[in-house]
Amino acid sequence: MPSPAAPRPASPRAATTRPAATAAPGARGLAPGVLVALLLAAGCVALTAAVPVVPGLLVAIVLGAAARAVGLVPAVLDAGLAWTARRVLRTGVVLLGLQLSLGDLLGLGLREVAVLLVTVAATFGVTLWLGPRLRVGRALTLLIATGFSICGAAAVAAMSPVADAEEDDVATAVALVTLYGTLALLVIPVAARVLGLGDRTAGLWAGMSVHEVAQVVAAAGTVSAAALTVAVVAKLARVVLLAPLVAGTGIVRRRRTARADAAVPEQAPARRGGPLVPLFVVGFLVAVLVRSAGLVPDAVLPAVKPVTTLALGAAMVALGTQIRVGRLVRTGGRPVLLGGIATAVAAGVSLTGLVLAT
Repeated sequence: MPSPAAPRPASPRAATTRPAATAAPGARGLAPGVLVALLLAAGCVALTAAVPVVPGLLVAIVLGAAARAVGLVPAVLDAGLAWTARRVLRTGVVLLGLQLSLGDLLGLGLREVAVLLVTVAATFGVTLWLGPRLRVGRALTLLIATGFSICGAAAVAAMSPVADAEEDDVATAVALVTLYGTLALLVIPVAARVLGLGDRTAGLWAGMSVHEVAQVVAAAGTVSAAALTVAVVAKLARVVLLAPLVAGTGIVRRRRTARADAAVPEQAPARRGGPLVPLFVVGFLVAVLVRSAGLVPDAVLPAVKPVTTLALGAAMVALGTQIRVGRLVRTGGRPVLLGGIATAVAAGVSLTGLVLAT
């Protein structure tokens, strides 16, 4: 007859694994992963400084993904890399706000602003509508829609807590947005010449359709200095839309969750909605306002950009290490197709609008 104590062998395992799942690693546990991410990011920043056409964020995430794929990420780095992928990335988004000023919008005409708004809305809306039809997960669809319509990896990071996204989804969205942004920076300058676009139109097209700021600079810089100036203004105008888009999405998702809870009250305690407006998005908006008000000393501004790039680069390295090839294979080509369509919408709508506006 079995003893009542027979089921107990499973208990020690549960007792030993539970603290590991709940205990937060200390500074010593985080340091190795954080330092490795920062060192690799510094190398990527130096590479971009030497060869501006090479997007450092793309190189950073590729390095991280490659290291994970070939087994070069020891377990001692995991805690620090996971922390970097979340906390350092959010710090980079806040610092990005110090590079923006509401006065930058004055460089665009009313028609051009209208084209920019329509492009952002069309890219975001079409991607959200198409994602479920391609059987792409809701969280990943939302991240792709945000990254492709606003400003790439930083936008993905800002939307991720609102979307309740897993790290694999964030890493996949960042990989897609950097991949297609790189393709766009190669195609758009050539297409602009073939189509006979003027420097201003070509620059605006790059600023409204290419995903990352660095990619916009590379794309427009190959056209002319005049194209580069207006491209950066258009891109910064898109970045300014990041906070209202994330806040608006948070409000919509919170209302849907409230209605679902009212319909099925017994399941309400189990629901976990994302924050209405993540604190780091508020920090981003405050940073924009601080910069716009002229409260940042001129001597500080030149140091902000490299620090921001280093923070985002370290986060991209860390996110790259979160990519599991097995999961990407299971997702198939649907997210890749969705990213391609989102890029085509952004490029097509912005070019059509700019041609009609001139």
